[in-house]
Amino acid sequence: MNRTVRVLTTAFALAALLGTAGCADNGGTAAGASSSDGQLTVGDQAKTLQTLVKASGVLKGSKYGVKWAEFQGAAPLFQAVQAGAADTSYSADLPSLQALSGGVRVKNVAALKNDGSHVGIVVKKDSAVRSVADLKGKKVVVSSAKGSISEYLLANALQQAGLSYSDVTVQYLLPTDAQAAFASGKVDVWATFGVYQAVALQQGGRLLIDGNDGRISGYGFIGASDKALADKGKRAALTDFLGRLSKALAWGRSHPEEYAAAIRKDTGASPAIAKTLATTAYGEVLPITPDVTKAVQKVADTMHGIKVLDPNVEVADSVDASLFTK
Repeated sequence: MNRTVRVLTTAFALAALLGTAGCADNGGTAAGASSSDGQLTVGDQAKTLQTLVKASGVLKGSKYGVKWAEFQGAAPLFQAVQAGAADTSYSADLPSLQALSGGVRVKNVAALKNDGSHVGIVVKKDSAVRSVADLKGKKVVVSSAKGSISEYLLANALQQAGLSYSDVTVQYLLPTDAQAAFASGKVDVWATFGVYQAVALQQGGRLLIDGNDGRISGYGFIGASDKALADKGKRAALTDFLGRLSKALAWGRSHPEEYAAAIRKDTGASPAIAKTLATTAYGEVLPITPDVTKAVQKVADTMHGIKVLDPNVEVADSVDASLFTK
């Protein structure tokens, strides 16, 4: 199992390193597009959107080109948006909030949604921790860094259990390091996400709670730079792209085996890991409504309250809801 994690991490890191060297079409240019039709540089993380869009074929017939800007995580992606090297961003709610708090000139233009089950707090199978209340006085490893979606799950779960964040001792570890420590028994409680959560459970871990039932918002965002939004051609291309992305996500939901196969092909992931990634991905694109901003504002306020997000963000002020309607 350790080999599985290493192979997956290496594959994702390689994709990211290739992406940070520059933008590449990689088969993503829309069929029939010419240089006069314009081009949209779409920011992505570890080929997540590119794999889905390519496998679903939704760009066929579009009148603009798509160039993919690939990065390992949200932070370098938002740096690229700030520098004008990418027109769009793609991230979970908290990285978007951090970028806005840090002054990145970006607007959220569409929401992404899943059930939150891809984020969880895992304990050893024989752990005495049976509820969130039992975490008081314990050390909790959080992946991957301060301000991650895993940390929000922990903070919100503690709050719901009547505890404060200071009631636990938080240690930040990269997912691969945390996985090794958890497998060896050096870590008893681990707040993690995605494939790492799946591997921990396969290795005999026990799920204490996950992000379902509103413990995390479940929202992510597609953002666009202020510069791209001010460009009439890019704005029109982005509006069209969001509609096609919605169709791609619908394809992913209805073709889980084909989607998992595409993930395996593009990343080198094992069949089990590819299935996990396919089934826990964002399932739909939504307009950013007041309900969305309210849910994400709770994330912002909670993280500001534990001094992770500073200054705080008014989510509604960073939205351009005119590009995507459904």
